[in-house]
Amino acid sequence: MDIDNRFNKVFSSFAPLHPEFSLDFRVIDTFSDCFSFNLFSKQKNNSLKTHIHQLDNIVIKFSSIPSLALIITDTSVKSNIAIFISYMHICNKPISKTLYHVVHITSIEAELFTIRCGINQAIDYNDISKIIVVTDIIYTTKKIFDLSLHPYQVHSATILNELHIFFSYHQDNSIEFWECPSHCN
Repeated sequence: MDIDNRFNKVFSSFAPLHPEFSLDFRVIDTFSDCFSFNLFSKQKNNSLKTHIHQLDNIVIKFSSIPSLALIITDTSVKSNIAIFISYMHICNKPISKTLYHVVHITSIEAELFTIRCGINQAIDYNDISKIIVVTDIIYTTKKIFDLSLHPYQVHSATILNELHIFFSYHQDNSIEFWECPSHCN
């Protein structure tokens, strides 16, 4: 009797020994100076208006630099339906808009997927050396670099693998995550 083993395979992104989690491959160790988080903090003397002004300046300053990809993401989950959207701007190229609708997904999964798609689209352009991701859920982006076991590790491993390739391509390649709160109390 032949047994069908096609469903018994362990896919690389689900394997606990995924290369991204090995000590000599990890983005957080090998390329720690290539990524940064810019958080909005109500506790600092930083007002929301000041933070938004900083984001505006980034867009103005970098919109004419052809080696920069600006990715803006947003997600919304209502009645078990997630809508996530990603905009990508690269100088002298049309702004790309990607919209997804998914059922039965958490907002964290939606945000990680949206960031993953934005990064993937940006690194498809060979001349991109800097990626700026603007999101309203910055704690989610920090999960990308959290190597402990968590339910979103599949997304993290995939994003980290893409970033490893991107950072390995040139030593000056970088990514910045900027928080843009959707509301502030």
